[in-house]
Amino acid sequence: MTETSERSPAPPPHPLVSVFARPKLIAAGCVVALAVLGWLYLALSIADMGGANATLGPGMAIFDGLPQAVQAICRPLFGESMPEHGVALIALMWAAMTLAMMLPTAGPMILTYAEIAETAARKGERIVSPMVLAAGYTVMWLGYAVAATIVQLAFTRLALMDTGMTSASVLFSGAIFIGAGAYQFTPLKHACLNQCQRPFPFFFANWQTTAKGVFRLGLQQGLYCLGCCWAMMLVMFAVGVMNVVWMAGLGIVMTIEKIGSGRRFSHAVGAVLIVAGIGFVVAAFAAHWPMPAN
Repeated sequence: MTETSERSPAPPPHPLVSVFARPKLIAAGCVVALAVLGWLYLALSIADMGGANATLGPGMAIFDGLPQAVQAICRPLFGESMPEHGVALIALMWAAMTLAMMLPTAGPMILTYAEIAETAARKGERIVSPMVLAAGYTVMWLGYAVAATIVQLAFTRLALMDTGMTSASVLFSGAIFIGAGAYQFTPLKHACLNQCQRPFPFFFANWQTTAKGVFRLGLQQGLYCLGCCWAMMLVMFAVGVMNVVWMAGLGIVMTIEKIGSGRRFSHAVGAVLIVAGIGFVVAAFAAHWPMPAN
């Protein structure tokens, strides 16, 4: 007499298993979550520190007639003075700003990696979560946040910026605008931008299957992004650090650049920045030009 054993059906997989098996979903969620955290921190900081008498910074006088609630999102965070724990807070805010501004621009790169990883996973190959790639990218920009904090403290000590985190000199603001605009035309800018716009060949040539290797890929992509965008990020020194209107505007510009807009858009942005910088310089000299006697 033979006995037939019936195999019991396998238990259904946990919902999290199916989620973590989809790298593109992880990548999108990671980018959105970190960017939202950055913007949320900035919003809370504005609500806590945006004094009623804070100035909006150079080039922002157009917003003076707006309601106070609208002005609150246009001004730098500290108002007229830096808090006692200013250095640590500045570093935290630069970190939040890099998350809020730069992670959305990295979305296409991270999703490209996720698409390749998803294809590899279907073939049964070993893959590493896109979160590791995003971590490497984020570490590179957090390093920039530390450097920007040091630069800001130096500018403040040199009286180029005031303790309210705004430019103390229209001429200084103009120089930053002109420098950022000129960088838009340099070979280094376009070499880095090309890597940001076309990440697939980079991943195809440097594919890694270990967490350490993928983290290194994130660092490399972060370095390319830094080479592409560092000069435009310096504009924040000219318009008021943590000025949310300028922050959002520059973030949109950098995102458009990275989705394959071509050199014409980068050159147009550069030209606008240079013209604006020249306007600041002319205004600075005009303010000190002796008026003819009546």
